[in-house]
Amino acid sequence: MEIFQNFPLWAALFAIGFAQFVKVPLAFIATRKLEWALLTSTGGMPSSHSAAVTALSTAIALEFGLDSSFFAISAIFGIIVMFDATGIRRHAGYHATVINQLVTDFNKLVDEVKSWPKKEELEKRKELKELLGHQPIEVFFGALLGIILTLILHVAIH
Repeated sequence: MEIFQNFPLWAALFAIGFAQFVKVPLAFIATRKLEWALLTSTGGMPSSHSAAVTALSTAIALEFGLDSSFFAISAIFGIIVMFDATGIRRHAGYHATVINQLVTDFNKLVDEVKSWPKKEELEKRKELKELLGHQPIEVFFGALLGIILTLILHVAIH
């Protein structure tokens, strides 16, 4: 099947998987807690989004050249993804933090006023995800990871 020979696709998917996996030991080093949920979470170090788009662009550059239209498309796509990760998504995470604090404060006020005996319902409420985007350094290392992994894969496969 042709899809199994699509080097840019597999390089990008491998970069995503590797970046997500490496978040677990990096977080463990920083916090001394093993958080397997990081395997499927957004945000954090390194950026798997940046790793994916730079792996894709690097693989396309290796296969089609830096002067190809395919590389131009993937490079612009990558720039947009990384800009979004450090801008809009990161700020959405900040907003989620503030909203979660407002909800917590409101719930404390309601508890004091009415003293609800239904703690189970309050414990079941789901907070907004705060780790949505990336710090610029996370995007940088994700991008670097994507490029390095793709170059290693290219040498190993070809």
